[in-house]
Amino acid sequence: MFGHTHSTKTADIEKNWVVVDAAGLVVGRLASLVAMRLRGKHKPSFTPHMDDGDKVVIVNADKVILTGRKREKKVYYHYTGYIGGIKERTAKAILEGKHPERIVEKAVERMLPRGPLGRRQFGNLHVYKGPDHPHSAQQPVALDIASLNTKNSRSA
Repeated sequence: MFGHTHSTKTADIEKNWVVVDAAGLVVGRLASLVAMRLRGKHKPSFTPHMDDGDKVVIVNADKVILTGRKREKKVYYHYTGYIGGIKERTAKAILEGKHPERIVEKAVERMLPRGPLGRRQFGNLHVYKGPDHPHSAQQPVALDIASLNTKNSRSA
């Protein structure tokens, strides 16, 4: 068996469900760990062209922390499609708005590869602003990101 790289087949893929409580966690640090999970890089069976990652549920996404003055200063841009139609919103405006979970979603999305596989892996992410999620039937395992590195959590 020397010289053969392990390549995961579709049949071998086992998706585990993981739940993360984002309250008090630093956005970028949370996102990089979640992106790694979604891609499946934490598994020894990682295969670059397969969707081998876990399904990740993030709760309390509205309670994430941005370090420094990013809450006021960080700007998210989107283009409406019209001439001169570039819009901007601060992180604060989004977090206090109707869909605060989008901050976490964008952070993770931008850490995943672009392309069909990256989009599919992004589909394995479920982000909720409150403490509740509808995936209890999948019995997700809690992943404590705060305990992995002292810098991963902050008090607001």
